[in-house]
Amino acid sequence: MKKGLLFLSSVILSFTLSAQATDDCFKKLEEAFMKRGAYTVADDMHRNVIISYFEKEGTTCVSGKARVENGQIMSIFVQYDDNTYELLETKFYNDKKAPPTITNGISEMIYTADGQKLKVVFIEKLKPKQKNVKTVTIPDDL
Repeated sequence: MKKGLLFLSSVILSFTLSAQATDDCFKKLEEAFMKRGAYTVADDMHRNVIISYFEKEGTTCVSGKARVENGQIMSIFVQYDDNTYELLETKFYNDKKAPPTITNGISEMIYTADGQKLKVVFIEKLKPKQKNVKTVTIPDDL
């Protein structure tokens, strides 16, 4: 009985850990940006960004918008189910206590005054997938 419970709990734990590893929304985004690259993020209000919150359990990704000025993120807004936005009113900064910058379409790690860690992903700046050359089949009766 004890062996059965131990086996069952280890199976459940392994499924939970593997699900967390494969469902990490930020890792999927980061891999795509590393593989394909990104266009430069211009100074403007970007209305389609993904905000990735980093927690002990993994990452949570939500929709939002962000204002960029001089290559730095100046304000972040979180989007709600009813399509309204709310300003992230807590002060935020990078590890040098300065406004966060953007590299390859993704902000550096952002820290908030209330202890949250997040990154802003400018998904619309992701470069398209590289096209593959279409191959042809040669007929056998030549």
